[in-house]
Amino acid sequence: MSKTIFVQNLPDLLHYADYVNDPESKKMRIRIRMTDDGVEILGDAQRPDVLDDLLEGLGPDAVEKVLCG
Repeated sequence: MSKTIFVQNLPDLLHYADYVNDPESKKMRIRIRMTDDGVEILGDAQRPDVLDDLLEGLGPDAVEKVLCG
C-alpha cells in the first residue's frame, strides 16, 4: 500500500468538454514525464476509484491526492 500525501492542488487534466461528452464518466487522462527525481505520473479521472486502482498497481512509494468535492 502506497503512502497517501494530501496536497493543496494538482494540475487538472480533464476539461469541461470531457465531462459533457462522457455521460458514463469513463474518461481518464494520464501524463507521464521524466523529472530529476524519476518518473512522474499524473492522472485525472471522473471516477477516482478507477484511477486509484491503476496507480496503486504501479507500486509507487507515495501517491499525492487533492481533497475536492
